[in-house]
Amino acid sequence: MKHLFSILCCLWISTATFAQQKVGNISGKLMDSKTKEAVGYATVSVKKEGKIIDGILSEDNGSFSIKNLPLDKLVLEVQFIGYKTLQREVILTPTNPTVTLNNLMLEEEAITLNEVNIVAERSTIEQKVDRKVINVGKDLTTVGATASEIMSNIPSVNVDQDGNLSLRGNTNVKVLVDGRPSNMNVAELLKQIPSTSIKKVELITNPSAKYNPEGMSGIINIVLHKNTNNGFNGSFNTGITFGKTPKFNNSFNGNYRHNKFNFYTTLGNNVGDYLNRGSIHLFDDGSDQLTRVNSGRNSQFGKIGFDYFIDDYNTLSAYTNQNATKNKTTINSSILFDNPINDILEDDFYNSKIYNAVYNVAYKHKFKKEGHTLDFEGSYNTSTTKQNANFYPVGGGLTPYEDSTKPKDNSALFNLDYTNPLNEKTTLEVGGEYRFSRTESDYNTSRVGVDNAFFTYDFDIVSLYTTFGQKFDKFSYQLGARLEHYQVEADFIQTSGRAKFENKYFTVYPSAYLTYSLTEKDMLQLSIARRVDRPSVGQTKPIRDFATPRFTNIGNPELLPQFTNSVELNYTKTINKSSITAGVFFRDINDQISQTIGPDESTPIEERKIIMSFGNFDKNTSYGFEASANLKMNNWWDMQPSIDFSSINQKGMNAILDEATQTFDYRIINVKTDALNARINNNFKVNKAITLSLFGFYRGPVNEITMNAKSMFFVDLGGRYSFWNNKASLTLRFSDITKDMRFRYDATSPYTSNGAWKWESQKLYVGFNYMFGGSSGKTFQRKSRDKGDSQQGGFMN
Repeated sequence: MKHLFSILCCLWISTATFAQQKVGNISGKLMDSKTKEAVGYATVSVKKEGKIIDGILSEDNGSFSIKNLPLDKLVLEVQFIGYKTLQREVILTPTNPTVTLNNLMLEEEAITLNEVNIVAERSTIEQKVDRKVINVGKDLTTVGATASEIMSNIPSVNVDQDGNLSLRGNTNVKVLVDGRPSNMNVAELLKQIPSTSIKKVELITNPSAKYNPEGMSGIINIVLHKNTNNGFNGSFNTGITFGKTPKFNNSFNGNYRHNKFNFYTTLGNNVGDYLNRGSIHLFDDGSDQLTRVNSGRNSQFGKIGFDYFIDDYNTLSAYTNQNATKNKTTINSSILFDNPINDILEDDFYNSKIYNAVYNVAYKHKFKKEGHTLDFEGSYNTSTTKQNANFYPVGGGLTPYEDSTKPKDNSALFNLDYTNPLNEKTTLEVGGEYRFSRTESDYNTSRVGVDNAFFTYDFDIVSLYTTFGQKFDKFSYQLGARLEHYQVEADFIQTSGRAKFENKYFTVYPSAYLTYSLTEKDMLQLSIARRVDRPSVGQTKPIRDFATPRFTNIGNPELLPQFTNSVELNYTKTINKSSITAGVFFRDINDQISQTIGPDESTPIEERKIIMSFGNFDKNTSYGFEASANLKMNNWWDMQPSIDFSSINQKGMNAILDEATQTFDYRIINVKTDALNARINNNFKVNKAITLSLFGFYRGPVNEITMNAKSMFFVDLGGRYSFWNNKASLTLRFSDITKDMRFRYDATSPYTSNGAWKWESQKLYVGFNYMFGGSSGKTFQRKSRDKGDSQQGGFMN
């Protein structure tokens, strides 16, 4: 008994001693010193005598808590890309074992003079829980005048010669601006957004159940600048691009904040002519088609809105986007044969007017508990286009004719989001959304043998979602499910008849996230999600919107949605002021939507006319990897290399011409399509005023069902000079200095051919920027539905 008593005493003394030695806690919250926004996923370390003894990453809302620390004199250190390292001495004692450091302010590395907010010198890449964030610095804004030119420099993102985006080699991607979709064609929209208006680009490659499930490759969200500084603040930008012809761009961003009101606006315009040319050689008849496209563009972009900060718990926001574009396009086509008497020449003239408007209102309520919020948002989008086209063919028995197309699209979105942190470790999210779209297209033509047509395409979507997540010291998880009912109706009316198409289905989209922090600077994340690609209006509309003497593009109204199950594993490592991110992914794809190219069997085979459309194909699989880094080599040189690879087993149909019978044999074929892209961006700081940049890009060859694309590459040089106490800057960018950027291909279906397409890739951009402003003020977060990330109600949001 005495021995048992002695043992219990020893255990009690040991436990008490241990408890006295290691019972300290340090908690706090990290915030941006200027915007007062929370800084999530920063590295928070605790040091004793210069050695790290513990550490974690801050939460999305900037909070952190490190427990079981020794009672001693310690140093808290915070590091995050784009901010200065923060150190704070903390003394834990038996009488004061817990220290709370509220609102630790992190200062940006960007230079700040005279209380003017300066954009960071270099772009940075962050790997957050559910997305990769590219913070756009001055090095990217010197790329060019529009968002389309910036996107070519974003890791894993490609922009083709027509301005269409792809993510990880796949064009099935959802593009949002400030977390919201647009009725406008994506390529057209990106050409209207000024590059200097972009704050960051978010790549959400495997979104959770909280997000709209559209886009096989995920979501690209372009976040525009926002500001709530007191007084009048803003910037003015102007630039000229010298190519074959000069192109002009101007933009103005500004906000005025006084007491509870904040008013903001951005205005921009782009004017110029854009030249493209291409050639196609058909081996079976020895013909060459030469095409020259001259597009004259005059686009205007405007955004105006306000935030009303009712009190510390409620805010009301509203804004409108207004886009207007006039295009005048001339297409000169020549089909040349060995015998000139068979030549076909055609001059086509397109005149179009495009108008798009977005009206948005949002209300946010913050409960007293940190992170407890209720958000409502309503958005209405309207888009109209009027296009007249005149075709003047010479030869081939063709006669002049005229086309008129008038598409209209009205859509709306209403959603409600509720977030409740049940405790420090557990968060519950629930929400609902209703979306609808009403689209019509009126087509009239004087072409002989072709009917006038009227096409409508309407859909309604009702969604409910919930997510549940818990966070522990080094491990966190989130489980979610989205329930969605989708209904679509299409009606195609011609003089010769009428065809209807209807489809409705109910689908569950589950998602799961697992995150584990190996150390305070190493993080692993596994995610699983289900996605859908619904056919777009352009893919379904059975009315041609583009044609040359040999090529016609037309939609397929009977396309089915494409479903994708996706698994991703990502790794992030922070090294001092540098970071490395890498990831691998696998996708299982059902009813894949692919482009089809086949002969126009309504015309004689000797005319070699081709129809481009879309179709569904059976189950396919895809996998790939990507890696990127943000490296601070030394005080005057930083580098951002990236590489991405994707491989997809594609299934499709090819039409093979039998030369002997002059008939086509349609075959289902399988092709393994591999795509490799590599980029590297270098910034060299000559002195406080001058910075130089060098950018290189390489795209490997890609073998697809319809063609084999050749490799391409380009190199850009740039520079920036800052003056007037860093309030103004002059930028230069010489793109494609070797003039090697072009699209080249060869094909065997439906006819054996090769071709090339060249655009104004070699050009010189000259830009001027001037910023002005006053003191900083508080911000109030509002929820962006499609982003799933809190935004600040400011001059661009």
